Amino acid sequence: MVVPALVDAADGEPTWSVFAVSAAGVFCVSLLGVVALRDPVPIFTPRFGFLLTTMLWIVAGFVTAIPFWLSPLNMSVGGGFFEAMSGITTTGATVLSELDAMPRSFLLWRAMLQWLGGIGIIAIGLFLFPFLRIGGMQVFRNENSDRSDKALPRLVSVTRALCFIYLFISVACAIAYAALGMSFFDAICHAMSTVSTGGFSTHDRSFGFFEDRRILWAAVVFMCLGALPFVAYVDLAVRGRFTIWRDWQVRTFMCGITFFSIVLAFWLAHNRNIGFQEALTQSAFNVVSVVTTTGFASDDYAVWGPFAWGAFFILTFIGGCSGSTTGGIKVYRFIIVFQALRRAFTKLVYPNAVQPLRFGDKMIEQDVYDSVVIYFIAFFLVYGLTILMLSLAGQDFITALTGTQTALTNVGPGLGETIGPAGNFAPLGEFELWLLSFLMLLGRLEIMTVLILFTPVFWRD
Repeated sequence: MVVPALVDAADGEPTWSVFAVSAAGVFCVSLLGVVALRDPVPIFTPRFGFLLTTMLWIVAGFVTAIPFWLSPLNMSVGGGFFEAMSGITTTGATVLSELDAMPRSFLLWRAMLQWLGGIGIIAIGLFLFPFLRIGGMQVFRNENSDRSDKALPRLVSVTRALCFIYLFISVACAIAYAALGMSFFDAICHAMSTVSTGGFSTHDRSFGFFEDRRILWAAVVFMCLGALPFVAYVDLAVRGRFTIWRDWQVRTFMCGITFFSIVLAFWLAHNRNIGFQEALTQSAFNVVSVVTTTGFASDDYAVWGPFAWGAFFILTFIGGCSGSTTGGIKVYRFIIVFQALRRAFTKLVYPNAVQPLRFGDKMIEQDVYDSVVIYFIAFFLVYGLTILMLSLAGQDFITALTGTQTALTNVGPGLGETIGPAGNFAPLGEFELWLLSFLMLLGRLEIMTVLILFTPVFWRD
């Protein structure tokens, strides 16, 4: 919070006091907590991991919302928490408008939240979720997630490499943006939002503000880098092994975004009478932005026609690779479900055939398959119930449908006139904002991490 305060002080903005007071208050409370709670941390168990992870993100949401509540932006309590939770979960949905005239401190604060949230979810995804054995993440368990005596030193070294890689990609992204014509401030803010696949921009028009095709393609590259498994970057940096392309989910992800980008480019060129190069630039940028759950927009794709509507609606569910900064259902889950579907068809023809599920060259264990199926059940159960709740609150069907979808998958913009790429979530009421904030947390923490806290068995001694 000190960093935005210094930016405001340099700009001569009176809002520096907002961040200064927030920083002082958080520091004092945190210091009291450190002094008062010196007992040893409880022995790590899956139950403690669920509680710790969920509470960490909830508290972070309230703490990071303090500057919004104290600001002169006239944000409600629900609106401030929504903006903060959208930031740290790298969702990118916003209730703010007139960003171009806003003090730079708040624009920087939003970008910082997404950047910190991005590295936070990578760390949790790589090191905590495999222990908790939820959501199928254990299929990616490697030597860095064992419980041997050497686990801690290895964990420290991998974490150090992970943070360095994340910082390196972010700096490279900022340099690329600045070299292509962005201002220094815009380059830093958009680099943090791009690598974290967050989507907060410093302009109301998002990337449509930068009328340069090269900037859009640079964003495509760095959004893809943020959507790939960071454990593969660690392999490359620490062991010198280039294993990214061997991963099935990476190949599926790259082939999928290439296919949809080309198909939508032809559609766009035919229906809007623009050159194919321009159509390919627009389609590739927006497809990658939605699939990686970044949420940037270079154009209002809601007006591209019914086929584009359908395509983007489907793409919103997918997400990137596991161990990345992206949200969504994730590519590897679709691969496992497809393998199970193919095995079911084989069983119909050859009832006695033995066909194990495979993920590349790995056998998929039964508990991994079970966790993926349970995740899909929980996802669509929460999805359906939230649509009903938003409809009950008075929202139209498109807003309820895509608002639920974009919050649960951490994408950002929805579809329709209200929350589409050209709108925001400001017209929604307090109940809807709190509900969608909770939904963003659910999606970010793989749903089961949070839902387990609402079951009696979790609290039973």
